[in-house]
Amino acid sequence: MIKSLYVAKQRRGEQQAVPEIRLIANRGIVGDRNFDKSKWPGQNITFVEAEEIARYNGAYGQAIAEHATRRNVVTEGVRLNDLLGREFSVGGVRFRGIELCEPCAILGELLSNQDLAKKDVVKAWVGRGGLRADVLSDGILAVGMRFDLRENA
Repeated sequence: MIKSLYVAKQRRGEQQAVPEIRLIANRGIVGDRNFDKSKWPGQNITFVEAEEIARYNGAYGQAIAEHATRRNVVTEGVRLNDLLGREFSVGGVRFRGIELCEPCAILGELLSNQDLAKKDVVKAWVGRGGLRADVLSDGILAVGMRFDLRENA
């Protein structure tokens, strides 16, 4: 299920929580910093599991907010790594999981603090940072929508 949605209007801009987003096939999220800027597959939209945010917070004694991961869609009850290379849909919008959304130095910098170094932040998110996907059809995503994980959904 979609737990929350976020967009940022400019690169490194603040992530804003929104109740819904409009998607256009092969272009991404209307109004987001990456809309229509894809140079390679997997740059249309990003997903992260709420469970992984909670795991990180518990394991490392942190209290990061959902938006701190810089991902567009926070999910609950969906194992995103299992969607790599697969088509799936949410609310009738079709996606293809392209690659794992591995942590970068920017995420390490944003989440590091006096108790946790940048390199340790990056290491903590390897294999757990979510999924990058292509948008295959136009439509709207809203908080509360459920994933359809059937083959060729």
